[in-house]
Amino acid sequence: MGEFEGKPPHGIEHVVIMRGGVRRRDSQGGQREHDINLALFPYPKRDHAAHPDREGFPLRPRKGNDPTNPPEEAGAAVLQRMNEVLARIQELEEALDVPDDTWGRLRAAWKRAENEADPRMAEIVRQARNLHPILRDLLTRIRRVLRRHRELTPIDRVQEMDRASMIWLSRQPGRNVPERAGAAQRILATVRKENFDTLENRVLHSYSRLASDVAREWMREHPRAKESRRFRDVDAFRKTCRSIGALMAELDVSIAEAGVIPNYVLMQDRSYHAVLEAWEKLLRRRKIEDDLWAWQAETWTDFAVLAITLAIDELDEAQLIAQSPISWRAEAVTGRWFEQDRPIAVFWLRETNRIVEIQARPEKPGGPLTAARAHVALRITDPSRAEVPRRVAVWTPHAMGPVDLEEAAQDAARLLHELQPLATQEVLRHGLILTPAHGEAAVAWETQARIQVQAIALGASGAALAGGLDAVRSFIKGEIYRDLP
Repeated sequence: MGEFEGKPPHGIEHVVIMRGGVRRRDSQGGQREHDINLALFPYPKRDHAAHPDREGFPLRPRKGNDPTNPPEEAGAAVLQRMNEVLARIQELEEALDVPDDTWGRLRAAWKRAENEADPRMAEIVRQARNLHPILRDLLTRIRRVLRRHRELTPIDRVQEMDRASMIWLSRQPGRNVPERAGAAQRILATVRKENFDTLENRVLHSYSRLASDVAREWMREHPRAKESRRFRDVDAFRKTCRSIGALMAELDVSIAEAGVIPNYVLMQDRSYHAVLEAWEKLLRRRKIEDDLWAWQAETWTDFAVLAITLAIDELDEAQLIAQSPISWRAEAVTGRWFEQDRPIAVFWLRETNRIVEIQARPEKPGGPLTAARAHVALRITDPSRAEVPRRVAVWTPHAMGPVDLEEAAQDAARLLHELQPLATQEVLRHGLILTPAHGEAAVAWETQARIQVQAIALGASGAALAGGLDAVRSFIKGEIYRDLP
């Protein structure tokens, strides 16, 4: 993450996550507004990158291979956490089907994710259920064609000769066919042989190999779900795909390249067409993963915003009075699956008479929030009291390795203390740090004078999700009900 003033850096891939202004003293001692653009740079595909310089990143696991050394194991762990966060984000798509209960449906989905014995739904799980009988059907009727070849054939077995065979025979020495056939009594003739290397079988071969790799990856990420039905379905599907791949190799069927133009069989045969569609979905998943790997920090921010929203929605007195339209995208763009206006949600606490806004990437963050470099915030107001609004800065740092929560909380508290002279139009004394857990959920507090910051490491599944959400709920309640008479 970095920042710039004025024009964006030329030739450097980035996204601007917040635009704001900060008043600073100029060279002549006067105050002047400086525009600040907070920029996020993608993670490199390798362990390092330049412009800006980045190094020490884990390598993404090679497709179709299990990790065999510590660096590859570290990359596989990062990929697993990314997929877990992605699963929680994508559960919002289904929750949006019922607009008046979006957050309730999402909360129920996340509650199920706390049980690791009940693994997450994924594309490979759907295909294991829907495609398995189709693949077994195709095994009994693999498409083949008869192709003509010229080869030396015994005279008594010759059934067909073409022009080239006749020319060959006329050039052989002898007065009749037996003499021209020579001692072996064979002549060049046209024979028909079965050939399985058709486009539809190439697609089937490619799909079976890709599906087997994806299934193995999914099973590796859910070791505690071995007794579940989904795990057994995926395991059986993986074995069937491996068998098909081995059979295709024995039949000398080549591999189809991505982007092939479907032929008549792929379009009209229902089983082959289903395989084509499933293959294309897995190929798109691979492409999406490439993008998500680079922009995991953006996906994590959306996850953190949803966690905060659910924590507020769970309050008995919380009533959703406004929610921005959430537009779901067919594919993620720079790690983001949905677009929304600002704020994403506004809640009214009926008994305490307070308004809570959840601001994600605000368009007008204000000086203190811009100076804090926090692109997520809570805005708490009491309509019955003539007080300036109170904001809570929320940082969502994404890291490939564990973050020192105590050090992060101390640095954030020190920064908020330094920013107090800027907070003239609002109160900004408290902050929250949400970062990925590398193992169990963890919490750290830091208090400096009237400044308080809490750092929480939470996961996206299992106990790390449950413990992290409990910590977020506790923090939210403490902030909302602070200073009550």
